[in-house]
Amino acid sequence: MKRLHLHDTLSRDWCEIFPEDGKIFRFYCCGPTVYGPAHIGNFRAFLVQDFLRRVIELSGIKTLHVRNITDVDDKTIREAQKSDLSLIDFTAEWTKRFHQDAKELNMLDPHIEPSAVQHIPEQIQLIEKLIESGNAYPSEDGSVYFSVRSYPDYGKLTRIDQRDLMAGAGETTNDADEYDKDNVCDFVLWKARKPEDGDNYWDSPWGSGRPGWHLECSAMGMKYLGESFDLHAGGVDLCFPHHENEIAQSEACTGKDFVHHWFHNEHLMVDGSKMSKSLGNLYTLADIHDRGFSASELRYSLLSGSYRTKINFSFDRMNEARINLKRIAILVRDLGADLPSYEELCECASSEDTVPGPFESSWDALLGDLNAPAALGELFVAIKPLEKELSEGNVTDADKKAALNGLAMLIHAFGWVLPE
Repeated sequence: MKRLHLHDTLSRDWCEIFPEDGKIFRFYCCGPTVYGPAHIGNFRAFLVQDFLRRVIELSGIKTLHVRNITDVDDKTIREAQKSDLSLIDFTAEWTKRFHQDAKELNMLDPHIEPSAVQHIPEQIQLIEKLIESGNAYPSEDGSVYFSVRSYPDYGKLTRIDQRDLMAGAGETTNDADEYDKDNVCDFVLWKARKPEDGDNYWDSPWGSGRPGWHLECSAMGMKYLGESFDLHAGGVDLCFPHHENEIAQSEACTGKDFVHHWFHNEHLMVDGSKMSKSLGNLYTLADIHDRGFSASELRYSLLSGSYRTKINFSFDRMNEARINLKRIAILVRDLGADLPSYEELCECASSEDTVPGPFESSWDALLGDLNAPAALGELFVAIKPLEKELSEGNVTDADKKAALNGLAMLIHAFGWVLPE
């Protein structure tokens, strides 16, 4: 089986994807922050990650997939304080909603789904190591900060100019979870308890408080995948500061490369505009249902563009998704409708050299940086003559089976649930 190649954000180059240990491809995905319903922009990232895993597994490689739940940060605490619920109960409700939506969208469950609240001790241990190594320092109020000047490679993911970094970093500190590259400074690892946090705090060697947002993914990623693992995925909005800070604190702690490949998807636009509450275009899956569309149609639409370019969501595109899924469903029925399962295809993938039938060019497109537009284009090019031959009764049973198996590879890779 041919191997997948992906664009790596760190090297700015294409890289062949394979497990470094020769056995299991270990990857981590930044999961949802559970303070409200995930919108379709959030789900573009999660669906792209699901798409990636499917293609890796269908190419014959076993995976270990970790996706976290962010249940303690500025947003979750702020919104929990507005409700009558504890942080644990508040985030549990939104985690349940996320799981329901993910199931509807036919997303594979991660093998491990840790939450930040469940891993406070691991985060404290990581801070202690960073203080011991001289990469972090406590402040007078009981907060702890990472010293960006102590890590010479800071900024390598997002190409921060080291001269700008040395001019500004170390002179100020930042307690915010999110900020832009114009505000590079020592970032918080442990936030001292504040009145607005309410009862949401934990004891630590530096006093009561809570971990900073950037720390959780380093602590949980290294706990479940090791100090160095194969791939880290997330939206492009997480490159800075989140992933930049993850690299710094992890590599400063271990002295090893934190991640071999960095994988980022671009933003989703809606009707040509950025998603925002003020424009009323922060659509959730429930909103999509209210417009009369299915989760599978949304999945098709969100995966139809290149993950590395912004795509524009519109309800016209949703209509196109509906038409295309119906066409594929009719073809499956005409071919015999006995699709092999995802598990069966993954099991035999490592022993197969090519995708059977007329769909090999579509599969090859997916192996070239998950090129979904090219794969879909090749799919429908192959479908047209096949539809004609089927209508004329010119397809043998053997050719039907080969075509069905090849089509099944693509259906399972994209994760489509076909209409009846």
